[in-house]
Order: sequence, then C-alpha cells, then structure tokens
Amino acid sequence: MNSTEAADALAATFENSIVSTVNFRNEISIEIKLEQSFEILSYCKEKLNFDYLVDITAVDNLGNDLRYEVIYQLYSYQHGCHLRIKTGVSEADREAFSVVALWPTANWHEREAYDMLGVTFKGHPDMRRILMWEGYPYFPLRKDFPLAGKASEMPDVAFSEPVPLDGGPFVTSPCSASTDKREPRSREIIS
Repeated sequence: MNSTEAADALAATFENSIVSTVNFRNEISIEIKLEQSFEILSYCKEKLNFDYLVDITAVDNLGNDLRYEVIYQLYSYQHGCHLRIKTGVSEADREAFSVVALWPTANWHEREAYDMLGVTFKGHPDMRRILMWEGYPYFPLRKDFPLAGKASEMPDVAFSEPVPLDGGPFVTSPCSASTDKREPRSREIIS
C-alpha cells in the first residue's frame, strides 16, 4: 500500500467525512471533518497500519471560519509511506480530540499545540502548558500575537519589557562569529 491507496481506502470508508484530498508533489493531504477525526485516525492506525505518529501541529488561519487547523503527520513502517491528515477547529470551540490513546507520543505534541495556539484536546490526560509557564495569559503562535512580544509581570522568567521589533528577539546578527555571539540574548538591547 502507498499513500494514494491509503487515501483511496479512507475515501471509500469515510466518504461523508472527507472534506478534500490534495496530492502535491506526491504528498497526500486529507482534510477531514473534526467530528469523525478520532474514528478516522483510529482507522489509519488499526486498519491501514500507520503505526508511527511523526508529529501533530496546529496552524492559525486568522480570518477563516475555522481559524485553527490541526495537522497529523503519520507514517507506516510496514508500507514505508506518509499520510497527512488535517482537520479544522473553530475559534469558538478551540478543541480537537486527543489521540494519546492511539499514539502515546501525542501527549507532548498536543500540549505544545495548546501552549502555543490555545487549541485544547478533549480526552487528553494532562492538558497543561509545556513550554510557557503556568498562568501565562497568551498564546505566542497566534497571528494576533505581536511579533515584538508582550510585557510580562514575571522578571527572571521572560522579558519584562517588549523587545523592540528592529533586530527583534528572533533575529541573529550576520557575522562570522560563533553561534553564541550571534544569539539574540547575547546582545545588549539599545532603547
């Protein structure tokens, strides 16, 4: 079985739950309805032998009806092929279904999607932040989060003032120096 055959099997079994299938450069992406996502992902693992969850990520499509998109990258060791499953999540709900029961490694991936974008996963055993500190009120990968950052009331944990956009917090200096000298935190910020 290859990715195209797997996509065809999904389309035949879940024809009313498939929103679209795209083949771009021999990579198959299948968009599915959120309501059937756990059932479809279970089928991918149990029946189509996509036994490895490579990654789960989320994207903020600010301005779309379904603002968030949760993306599952699957791989089958038996068949040696990849499959990408996508599902839309509304801004009002911001909740997808957890797949930790299928792939235990989904635990940290789902927590990261929550921490960075605010998308929660129903049925997750430990839905709390993984990168930012508890109580942090923002979700840094949302498109409405300012690139320069936001002020923090927690000195010693993060920036206490917004970093100026010019040369911002994620811009390294072009030079032949070693990485530790180009790293943004090693520079003095001039205000």
